[in-house]
Amino acid sequence: MKRVKVLSLLLAAAMIVTLVSGCGQKSSGDTIKVGLNYELTGEVAQYGQACADGIEMAIAEINAAGGVNGKQLEAVKLDNKSDNNEAMNVATRLATKDKVCVIMGPATSGAFKATVSVSDTYKVPLVSCSSTANDVTVKDGKLNEWVFRTCYSDNFQGSVMGNFATSDLGAKTAVILLDTASDYSNGLADAFEESFVEKGGSIAGREAFTSTDNDYSPVLTKIKGMSFDVIYLPAYYENVGPIIKQARALGITAPILGADGYDSEKMLELAGSKEALSNVFFTNHYSSGDTSEDVVNFVEKYKESHDGTEPGGFNALGYDMMYFVADAIKRAGSTDTAAIRDALASTTDFPAVTGQFSIDENHDSVKSTVIIEYKDGEQTFRTKISG
Repeated sequence: MKRVKVLSLLLAAAMIVTLVSGCGQKSSGDTIKVGLNYELTGEVAQYGQACADGIEMAIAEINAAGGVNGKQLEAVKLDNKSDNNEAMNVATRLATKDKVCVIMGPATSGAFKATVSVSDTYKVPLVSCSSTANDVTVKDGKLNEWVFRTCYSDNFQGSVMGNFATSDLGAKTAVILLDTASDYSNGLADAFEESFVEKGGSIAGREAFTSTDNDYSPVLTKIKGMSFDVIYLPAYYENVGPIIKQARALGITAPILGADGYDSEKMLELAGSKEALSNVFFTNHYSSGDTSEDVVNFVEKYKESHDGTEPGGFNALGYDMMYFVADAIKRAGSTDTAAIRDALASTTDFPAVTGQFSIDENHDSVKSTVIIEYKDGEQTFRTKISG
């Protein structure tokens, strides 16, 4: 009995070692498996679908050009249903069952952060193109060594908009309207306030709503009674659109400023009219109206493969991330996950549609941002600001 028990324990230990350390060597066949953990259904499906679409466009191009290190890329795409717990389950499956060498996604910061422990447990690089929360790659002063992002942080885009409000719009007072239950909203609001005040502005009020609200008239009526030049509204489009609609209906005409969560083709529908979106500005990772060669070429290719549809920021972010990951796998010379991690970390001056970037010591990307302005109901390129 003792011999059987010892043998059983040895077999169990071997299985655990294989499960964890086996993640270091992936894709021994003719393909290189990469995992896509995205919100393909649910509340924020538009973001996840757009990122995945950009990734798959890049994979098609890379494979057509011969693949990576002589192998074709194979996407294992799973739906986390816009649920943080499901996102963690999906990441676990990708790492253990599908044995991918890199996991990309989820799109939103909360879901992405829910999967960080999985990447650490199974030693698989985890990469985001859109998770802007300030504590994604570093938590409580400790670097998450398997985690990377190719987008900027909320600190950066909030600070940029605070500076834009004072220097470009000449604003001296601002009201901040935020979703206090959202890390995304809180992080942006704090960064905007710090930057705005540092530039000589003052905050007339800091008001709150919840993402489940439908009637914003009480808080908007309170804001209307204040004296201010701009409203900073850091939130996602599904709340922003109705808030803008109701604010304009109450006679609030001041500029409304925001962040990358505004990037949605549904904004016009939700805001109710082209007029409502006048005087609305937001930070974004990219603009299809940018005249740089990389952007023009990307827009043309995207339209050709998508029946003339204009690509959004999240399409471009997913596209860039896949090329970034493919470049790291190529430089690693294998699908060993530790080698890929080290290659990702050593990336410098990487050319991308959303702007050339380098990965810093915190595994964040150092890059530029753009300011988008709505004109006649459509997003237009206003300016680009370097990181």
